[in-house]
Formats: sequence, C-alpha cells, structure tokens
Amino acid sequence: MSGENSSADDVQRVWDVVVVGAGPAGASAAYAAAVAGRRVLLLEKAELPRYKTCGGGIIGPSRDALPPGFELPFRDRVHAITFSSNGRFTRTRRSKQMLFALINRAEFDQQLVEHAQKAGAELRTGVTVQRVEQHGSAVPDRRTVAVVLQGGETVLARAVVGADGSASRIGAHVGVKLDQVDLGLEAEIPVPETVAEDWKGRVLIDWGPMPGSYGWVFPKGDTLTVGVISARGEGAATKRYLEDFIARLGLAGFEPAISSGHLTRCRADDSPLSRGRVLVCGDAAGLLEPWTREGISFALRSGRLAGEWAVRIAEAHDAVDTRRQALNYAFAVKAGLGVEMSVGKRLLAVFERRPGLFHAALTGFRPAWRAFKDITRGSTSLGEIVRSHPLAQRGLTALDRTPATPVVPTEEPADS
Repeated sequence: MSGENSSADDVQRVWDVVVVGAGPAGASAAYAAAVAGRRVLLLEKAELPRYKTCGGGIIGPSRDALPPGFELPFRDRVHAITFSSNGRFTRTRRSKQMLFALINRAEFDQQLVEHAQKAGAELRTGVTVQRVEQHGSAVPDRRTVAVVLQGGETVLARAVVGADGSASRIGAHVGVKLDQVDLGLEAEIPVPETVAEDWKGRVLIDWGPMPGSYGWVFPKGDTLTVGVISARGEGAATKRYLEDFIARLGLAGFEPAISSGHLTRCRADDSPLSRGRVLVCGDAAGLLEPWTREGISFALRSGRLAGEWAVRIAEAHDAVDTRRQALNYAFAVKAGLGVEMSVGKRLLAVFERRPGLFHAALTGFRPAWRAFKDITRGSTSLGEIVRSHPLAQRGLTALDRTPATPVVPTEEPADS
C-alpha cells in the first residue's frame, strides 16, 4: 500500500499506478509496480488470452527481463537458422546451444499477466480507455490523473503507464513522435507432422526484394508462423512477397488458420517518453529494434522500467519531483534501449542498400555469425558490440558512407 491517502481517496479510490494495455510491456510494468507493494490496476480492452501478430521469438534479453520463476511456454527451441536472399543462396548455420525460443503470444502474454496478478495487480479486461486527463474537472488535485473509459467511467491514479500498443491513445497524449513505420504480414499455417518435423528446431530468415524487407518461418509444433515485413507504403508489394514466399516454401497448399497484418512504429530520437504523471513504454513509446523490428525484449525491459519509475512518480508530491522522476525514466530508457536503437537504425540503413553484404557476412564470416549468436542469446547487444569492438565501430562507420552495390554471396557451405 502507498503512504498517505488524501480525502479524494475516500470519495473515489485512487490507484497508485494504472497501466493501460496488458501486453508484455504493460504486464511487466504492472508486475514491477505491484512487487513494490503499490496498488496497481491493469486495464486491457480485449478479453484474455488474445491473438497478436508476432513471430514469437524470445531472445536472451527477453528471457533476462522476465519475472523470477517465470517458465517460458516453449513451442520450440531454435538451434539452426537457414538464411536466404529472396529465395536464393540458401545456407544453414547451426549452434549446439539454443539460439532463442519460440512461443505462442497468447499463452506468453496470459502468463505474464498472471504473474502481475500474483504480485498483487488487479486486472480488468474488456475496458477501452478513451483518454487521460491531467487537468480539469475530472482531476481532484495536481497529484492525480484521470483515466476516462468508454462509457464515461473515470479511474483515478497517482501515475499512469501507457502500454496500449503501436496505435496508442496514451502515446498520443504524451506526444510520441515516430520516424519509421513498417508493415508486417503474417500467416499461421497448420501443417502435417512430416512437414512440422522438417522445421523442428530451425527457423528461416529470408532477405526480401524491397529495401529493408525480410521474411521468416518460425515453427511452433504443428503450426508454422510465416511472415514478412517492409516499409509502410509498399502494401501490394509486401502482400505479393508473402504470397511468393509461402509458395516458394511449398506451403501454398495449406490453409492458414489466421492471416493478419500489423504496423510497427519506431520512435524519433527526440520523441518524449512522458508527460506529467504519464509514462509510455513498449510499442506505445515506439520502442523496438529498427533493423529486425524485434519488440518483445524492448517491451519487457521498458515496461519494467516504466513500472519502477511510475512508483516513484506516484510518490512525488509536486510537479518538480514528478518531472525529475520522469526525466530519470527517460534517461534509463535512452541509456540502454536508446543506444541499441541508434545502432539498429544505422544497420537498417546499410541493410536497405546492401542486403547481400549481410547475407554474405552471416553465412560466410565467422565473427559476424558469432556476434549474431551472442546477441540472440543475450550475452551482448548491438550497442555493446559497437562500443567495445573498435573494428565493428570502424566497419559500421565505413558502411554508413558506402554506396549501394550488389554483393553476390559465396557458395561455400557455412554450417557451424
């Protein structure tokens, strides 16, 4: 429980922290605030469990950010990656240790929410948040935020965390600015046991035909998650890429159980992460890795930070202290995730011009494959590699300036 309760608390319950959105970011924020002993309300517009368009890859940084005692609902463990360049120059790389895990998002998200509830957070589903207000008649004092629900009900909080996804209403309130928007298309394809067995423990990454695009196949038992992603504005070409990709894999004869699309949004460097007593995290803040568009680890890590700093904001007694805590939150996000994002943006710019170079490096250059393995396992990060390896720093700087030239990958096998 929090310390002093104002008279407003007696008239209408005031939560210490209200979290909007029960995905990985929101559940992590709710867990972090609840573990600190605060009164936490987690609001979700859907009924749980619910489907999300997502490859469902859990890399090392995601595993490291999970609550203590969390057991991943594995659908598969990846030990091999097949790389191809728009269907050609196919090479498979193998690893004795697991590279990353594959999960079903509906199960994973549900489990995260249950951990937040066990820590003391209260969950309300089927609730749509229309807006938040920090001034006006709905707000009893300067230490309170009003969360206005569809239908007119108002929920009061000392701090609010917006984790309501890439089309976030809380993000709009904070003024989140975006400078990269991509379209992901995905099909969940049930396959016979013989086909599933062929994919067990192995994923496919295909560098696509449009600049910055790529496709993936992630096996999850008797279902293959097949998807592609590219810059928004190429909708027809992206759809065609997915259709060609599925046909090329010999999967066109199987009926997808689900076909879906999703926009991923990356924040601009100067985008705010807070406004008053409201913080944003995960997709709502535009936090994801720009090159791969991996968002789960960014959601889990920024969600935990948002929950921890929301507790401090809830305890702040004036605007100066609130501002100080919000700035500390922004600093914590930028010092870790922000560094990774800036390197990811540079990598994406190079990848858009020279995808063949990435393919050649990952399939034929051992240090590149080793770095890829270390990043997926969580023993290092993109930012750490560039910071601690002068050669990587010099190489990336040189590539920043290099004009696009076609690179034909080597034909040598690269299993290791």
